[in-house]
Amino acid sequence: MTYERSAGLLLHPTSLPGKFGIGDLGNEAYKFIDFLHSAEQTLWQVFPLGPTGYGDSPYQCFSAFAGNPFLISPELLYSEGYLNDEDIHEVPGFNPKSVDFGPLIEYKNQLLRKSFELFKKNKTKEIELEFEEFVKKHNDWLDDFSLFMAVKNYHGGQLWTTWSKDIALREKKALAEWKDKLSEEIHYQKFIQFFFFRQWHDVKSYANEKGIKIIGDLPIFIAYDSTDLWANKKLFSVDEKGKLKSVAGVPPDYFSPTGQLWGNPLYRWDEMAKDDYAWWRKRISALLEMVDIIRIDHFRGFEAYWEIPGDAPTAETGKWVKAPGDHFFTTIKKYLGDVPILAEDLGVITKPVVELRDKFNFPGMKILQFAFGTGMERKFLPHNFIQNCCVYTGSHDNDTTTGYFEKAKYADDDIYEFTKKYLNYHGINLTFELIRTAYASVANIVVIPMQDVLNLGSEARMNFPGKLGGNWSWRLTWDQIKPELAELYKNLTIMYERPVKAKLFAEEEE
Repeated sequence: MTYERSAGLLLHPTSLPGKFGIGDLGNEAYKFIDFLHSAEQTLWQVFPLGPTGYGDSPYQCFSAFAGNPFLISPELLYSEGYLNDEDIHEVPGFNPKSVDFGPLIEYKNQLLRKSFELFKKNKTKEIELEFEEFVKKHNDWLDDFSLFMAVKNYHGGQLWTTWSKDIALREKKALAEWKDKLSEEIHYQKFIQFFFFRQWHDVKSYANEKGIKIIGDLPIFIAYDSTDLWANKKLFSVDEKGKLKSVAGVPPDYFSPTGQLWGNPLYRWDEMAKDDYAWWRKRISALLEMVDIIRIDHFRGFEAYWEIPGDAPTAETGKWVKAPGDHFFTTIKKYLGDVPILAEDLGVITKPVVELRDKFNFPGMKILQFAFGTGMERKFLPHNFIQNCCVYTGSHDNDTTTGYFEKAKYADDDIYEFTKKYLNYHGINLTFELIRTAYASVANIVVIPMQDVLNLGSEARMNFPGKLGGNWSWRLTWDQIKPELAELYKNLTIMYERPVKAKLFAEEEE
């Protein structure tokens, strides 16, 4: 699959403006799409859209299939009669520039439960049939997920391995008993998912109508505290009681002498291959209903992964284990055709990983912050790009580009001076010059984090790996978007032939 030259922005929906403490799928999402359209951007990249768990990270979700309830728009619920006037007018004074997840979660849960009661009271026959059709269509994951969340809430939100033994181990009799016991809570969980998907698909349809495609994120690993593991233990590296036999991570390197111990369960690829990776096919198919292009996080894990003993205190004792990448993607293509995939191929990438990526023609990633200075990665310098790649100024795990250069000015290295010399730029807005360079490059795809478009400093950083708390909280405010900004990016798009209203994919040559 070949991609047209195109350009877009990276902004997770939680970062959208609004008065309800967190960005959501209401009017502000449509307003952002209108901004993208006026700037002639044809791509909108988001993080995983699932229900977040520990640390509020979208990369640690309770399900690989479900949606994040905190993205549901109260205003849209109100417009259908599922919230009252006071619910959307009497709102706590949340910080418009940052998500405070503790109070936010308590507030949104209270609001959603009130909405559920009004839904049961006010629902029309038409929406009841729509709800029943949704439940029927998604029953292969929704039944397990809604039961998982209901039992989790019953146990005070605790990790599933601490629940009552019968339901933690999914004993047949216990499943029936708990479904009966928590039937109302299960109904509530299905209600939440129904409205999340209803609102998200309306947002996606609006974007597509404006010629904008959504790039969604697929983390390679699932969370330990997830319905995915609880309901499918035989597919993961746990014993029958859920104890971890091995976990994911990365080996020691210059930056981390003990490596990184992620703690995610690994896949039992031999077991998954028996039914042609049915769980993965369902996962990819489900995501393709939500997005137009899939970015696979930690792509190298499909070629080989770092396997760490489940009880290891650090990642040092791990080993590389071969993954079935070629067979896996061949099988996926057999069932699903050419899936539009971007490969996150950052870090130490071996020749076999490159060969796997290139065999299936997946565009890799180029991060400009990694390119400049002695000892940095020359493959990220623009003159070394190939067309089939996606270039970013930085990623969600990096500082903003402005913050990065502010620190580089005073660092004991040559990054700042090297960058200016390479770009032949000595003005005051180095971030914009880097963005312009990305647009001018041969890379078919350009995606710029919204914080860089706004030239924001380190205060707007989205995630700091290894830092507990304070991540994933940055939010956009409309006063940050100056009237001329859309015209500026429209001109970049036209000048560097990232076609207006471009086709997503080029016509394949016969």
